[in-house]
Amino acid sequence: MHDTFLEYVLDDLLKKKLDITQCTFVLPSKRSGTFLKKHIANRLEKNIFSPEVVSIQEFIGKLSDLNQASNIDLLLLLFKVYKQSEIKESDDFASFITWGQTLLQDFNEIDGYLIPATDILNYLSAIKEINHWSTSKEKSELVENYLQLWKNLETIYNDFYNALLEQKRGYQGLIQREAVKAIQSGNYKETNVNPIVFVGFNALNAAESTIIQYYLEQGNSHIYWDIDSYFLNDPLHDAGLFIRDYQYNWPYYKHGHNIEPQDNFLQNKNITITGVPKSISQTKYVGQLLQEIGEKEEIDLSKTALVLADETFLNPMLNGIPSSIPEVNITMGMPLNKTVLYSFFMNFLELHLNVSERGWFFKRVLEFISNPYTLTLSNEAQESFAQRMSKDIKEANLLYINSETLEKYPKAQALLSIIFPEGTISPMDWINNCLLLIERLKTIYQEEKNTLELEYLYRFYALFNQLGQYLDKVDFMGELKSIKNLFKQLAHMETLDFIGQPLTGFQIMGMLESRNLDFETVIITSVNEGILPSGKSNNSFIPFDVKRDYGLPTYKEKDAIYVYHFYRLIQRSKNIYITYNTEPDVLEGGEKSRLITQLLTDKNLKNNITHTIATPKISIDPKPLIQIEKDGQFMEDLKAFAQKGFSPTSLTNYIKNPIDFYTRNMLKINDLEEVEENIAANTFGTIIHDSLEQLYSPFIDHVLTEENIKSLKKQVPEVVQHHFTEKLSGVDVSKGKFLLVYNVILKYLTNFLDDELQQLKHHEIKILALEERYEEFITVPGIDFPIKLKGTLDRVDEFDGTVRIIDYKTGKVEAKNVKITDWEALITEYDKSKAFQLLCYAYLYSKKYGTSDVQAGIISFKHLGKGLFPFSEDKDTRIHTDTLATFENYLFQLIGEICNASVPLTEKID
Repeated sequence: MHDTFLEYVLDDLLKKKLDITQCTFVLPSKRSGTFLKKHIANRLEKNIFSPEVVSIQEFIGKLSDLNQASNIDLLLLLFKVYKQSEIKESDDFASFITWGQTLLQDFNEIDGYLIPATDILNYLSAIKEINHWSTSKEKSELVENYLQLWKNLETIYNDFYNALLEQKRGYQGLIQREAVKAIQSGNYKETNVNPIVFVGFNALNAAESTIIQYYLEQGNSHIYWDIDSYFLNDPLHDAGLFIRDYQYNWPYYKHGHNIEPQDNFLQNKNITITGVPKSISQTKYVGQLLQEIGEKEEIDLSKTALVLADETFLNPMLNGIPSSIPEVNITMGMPLNKTVLYSFFMNFLELHLNVSERGWFFKRVLEFISNPYTLTLSNEAQESFAQRMSKDIKEANLLYINSETLEKYPKAQALLSIIFPEGTISPMDWINNCLLLIERLKTIYQEEKNTLELEYLYRFYALFNQLGQYLDKVDFMGELKSIKNLFKQLAHMETLDFIGQPLTGFQIMGMLESRNLDFETVIITSVNEGILPSGKSNNSFIPFDVKRDYGLPTYKEKDAIYVYHFYRLIQRSKNIYITYNTEPDVLEGGEKSRLITQLLTDKNLKNNITHTIATPKISIDPKPLIQIEKDGQFMEDLKAFAQKGFSPTSLTNYIKNPIDFYTRNMLKINDLEEVEENIAANTFGTIIHDSLEQLYSPFIDHVLTEENIKSLKKQVPEVVQHHFTEKLSGVDVSKGKFLLVYNVILKYLTNFLDDELQQLKHHEIKILALEERYEEFITVPGIDFPIKLKGTLDRVDEFDGTVRIIDYKTGKVEAKNVKITDWEALITEYDKSKAFQLLCYAYLYSKKYGTSDVQAGIISFKHLGKGLFPFSEDKDTRIHTDTLATFENYLFQLIGEICNASVPLTEKID
């Protein structure tokens, strides 16, 4: 029983009497090569030159004499070839990049599997021709364009292939196809006379398989498969899918050689499977687990690995690792598009993609100025313009930010000229501005000695320079939007690599980095369907059945690769911890992986496995109601407030929730200021109120005539427009949603005036006052300080001799809101707030003029047809002296309670 597969290989070579220092080792990845060298070094008595240890890619690259081109170079070249093809209507680069990547992967597979490209591409074209959706003989232009790409695929492929050969570069599949040609024609330089040892492969494509078989047939090469007999001899187990296939089909194995599997899987091991709700809880759980593992004497941390099936987990995981673990070595990259800095540049790009002749759109500006990196820049610019700008946008209701707005921040001009440059900007300008911002951030982080941020900055600095070089080479990037996809693509492929000591300490890695390596203790996270295995992701233009016919891998084979990695990881381990997310998230894969179900239903593992669901400890304490004691300072504030005056709204706020009264009315804390992109209800109401006041003002103390109203109708549009501009500066009423709101207000006012006209036919109406403020000092029994009651009455008129106090409401009103049946409800239920307000107004009016017998009511713009909703007690709609006396009792009771120092303010919950 060997600890690791690599040690088993070395021991077996010694048994075969091969000098390991004279072999060339070919492995799936460079990383496993590092570990192999370590094991070789441990066995040597004396110093030697290291034997040659290469990855399969390097090995094949030498045979073909071609260099691997970068993905972006390949895409740009493919686009060039595509543009030169005979397709009449070709896509621009921004659209091309969305499907070009998939085409590139398909070419790569076709070559790696040595399929005659002509066959498969013509076959594809024929399928598309049959499938295309128009049944009529005449094809529409759209269909023509669509089919043209497929008809030209073969030419595009050939031109692309030849263009790459000319540059002595290629993608992986092309390099492999050329290497196979070289071997078959004998055209390659054999620099190697040493025995070649192939170690730890699993899924080989046709090219790799051909090359390895060629060397095995030569007689002095050896191959070692890391496979357990438990999987190899089970005809249905996916972990052995590929290696079983080689055992049956390779001539090398038909002629007397055998695959030698190992027997480790059923040796004693402990498997703990834990379901944890949500991703972040998994990182917390793993952190706790590591804490426990770190404390155990028998567990060697340098033989422990944490394998992240979902690589986006790296960042939260790093925060979850306990400080008690001394050395952590990360051997996986973090894609740049998963960093906050990426979102900073993306926000910056969106800001410029949404600029119009009116300026920068406020939403994009707010997004950008609230990014942590913008705040860092803003604080350094002597004047925190980000916070100020955010406040200004909300207060002045700016939908667009223009150069005029920016002049308000003189100290930050240098920085603002980079963020908000004049005129339209080209992709190159954008890149240069990003580099200027990086330069500024660099200075800040150097002072703070923040190495991680500097590392991020450096990676993006390199990325923008790379982008700039591509732009120099190509002429089709005239527009800013075409750079967006390219930037996305680059940030997706480039990774921030963590540099560590791969041979020491506790290891964190992705699934593929674990190839050929063995650990005593393994923790695997996110073992959910859709993540491990990753399921049917179909990013290919080649349909499933065509792939099957030509022997290309389908998702079944891709899943089997991951199944192999998973089982190989736990094959020799002693302690295995597997976690999965119990909440199937929309984006992150579904229920627990079939691999877990497979382990749980395996009879041979029954005694080694435990399965639990971890749930966080939750205790829900009833939230105590907020209580505010009325101490000395509070009473001082309250006296000052009472001196200024209680309004009906402040009193109804108290009825609704005393804490609201305290925060809103006494402390004047209003709700968050928002930019009104849609008009808020209160703004809508204000515009109607102000317009009516302006329209009716000339008629105060006059009896209204039909002519008066008709003349007012003509003025409505102009008056509304005026109040609109006053309330919402920077708003264009002539289009979009504001035009709709504007028209609704016109309609409301016109309907209101029409209604008034109808009334005038049968009644006499005289306007007494508009928007008039009333204030009265009142003496409340038991309260020894003066109290003022104040209110603004929207309209007071005389209707056939009866005084009416009218309140306009643009919101919802029902008749029951203004009826009183139970007086107690008036000061305890917020539902009756409208009745309460009307009584306050009538009370103020009677105090000022000494008259009662008035009528008070609400005109609801939503129900104009229903006319006035009058306040009523029982049947009578007039407010008499006794009604006011009853009201006064309740009003005193309410104000008495508010002003009573021994009654604390207690929160009310709806």
